[in-house]
Amino acid sequence: MIEPRILKGFRDSLPQPELRRKRSEQILQTVFESYGFAPIDTPVMEYTEVLLGKGGGETDKQVFRFSDNGGRDVSLRFDLTVPLARFVSLHREELTFPFKCYHIAKVFRGEKPQKGRYREFIQCDFDIIGTDNPLADFEILSIMCSALDALSPGGYKIHLSHRGLINELLASRGIYEKTTEVLRSIDKLYKIGAENVRAELSGAGLDSPAAEALMDFIKPVSGTYDEVLDRMAVLVGGRTESVRRLEQVCSLLKAAGLDKKVILDGSITRGLDYYTGVVFETFLDEMPSIGSVCSGGRYDNLTGLYSNRPQPGVGASVGIDRLLAASEDMEQEQVTQSDIVFFPEPVDAEPQACLNLAAGLRKSGIRCDFYLGNAKARDQYAYAQSKGARFAVTGAENGSFMLKDLTTRETAEIGSETAVETILKRLR
Repeated sequence: MIEPRILKGFRDSLPQPELRRKRSEQILQTVFESYGFAPIDTPVMEYTEVLLGKGGGETDKQVFRFSDNGGRDVSLRFDLTVPLARFVSLHREELTFPFKCYHIAKVFRGEKPQKGRYREFIQCDFDIIGTDNPLADFEILSIMCSALDALSPGGYKIHLSHRGLINELLASRGIYEKTTEVLRSIDKLYKIGAENVRAELSGAGLDSPAAEALMDFIKPVSGTYDEVLDRMAVLVGGRTESVRRLEQVCSLLKAAGLDKKVILDGSITRGLDYYTGVVFETFLDEMPSIGSVCSGGRYDNLTGLYSNRPQPGVGASVGIDRLLAASEDMEQEQVTQSDIVFFPEPVDAEPQACLNLAAGLRKSGIRCDFYLGNAKARDQYAYAQSKGARFAVTGAENGSFMLKDLTTRETAEIGSETAVETILKRLR
């Protein structure tokens, strides 16, 4: 016999967690489409040169890469943003810009598994391609708030910054060439702590004043948008382009009443090399240790890898798996699979009456399940309750039905001619 086992970092999904996942995806789909976004899909596997054109050092090490049966160098996608850039470049003439889309699909990363972090997981991306407008940055942040409010994970804060701020700070000190190493070190702040980041900066060749200036820039600060922006402007050498863009986005957030949900945080840089502008990460108030549950930013040069007519873009990704992992430690309500379970009794009797009733109920949007086993009544009701059903129905000898409320345990006989109407009223 073959041992039934599974690769480390990969998971099976049982009915209840899968129902929660699907419900979350449906909620997100509704939110995305309410903003005018349309769905797309791309292959799970791409040519390696397509995926690794702009991933970034650490990400490149995590890619599942191999040769296929034709000897081609291929890899599994590690995110949905790089495939989107390839998609937009390939289908440019078939799309209308600015192009607003969402993509809910699996991605793969060969990183060390831990709570809320797996090697195969779902990303829910939403992007705007074809405009470098602060309104687009604001709209992505607004969708993030709408999505998280709809998913109801509890309190959260979106941490907002601009990738260019670190570039400008380093340029003001004449060490712009250190940008890549500095950004990657700062991106680890929440994982390794401030002292380890300081050590990495020194190891990257920054002198003590430069390292301390960076540490001062990324330390947590409180205050209004204007107060934090004034502080950022002093540290980077004035009202730079990055500061002005943040001022525009923050003005829109404040006008929309989102300034309590979105805070400025200079430590947010995002580790991937393709980010060029605003960047953001989201942390749950009650479980910050699980990491960012919704992140992204602006990437204005990414499509330039695949086209001589690059398109600016901005987007974010909701981490469904991390949100579900966080909810595992909280009390969870059962997700119902069926509204009604039918017990056609006796087993050898003609079940057509129950089948007809179920067909009528399904036309009205009621989820009906048939128990198809031969177990005793106790096991039948256990089956119905495992599905979260409200009622159980059995046929009666006179052509009517017996309807049992699984919450109150009350039983009522209902006539066949009015059965659909009666059940609909009780469900509502």
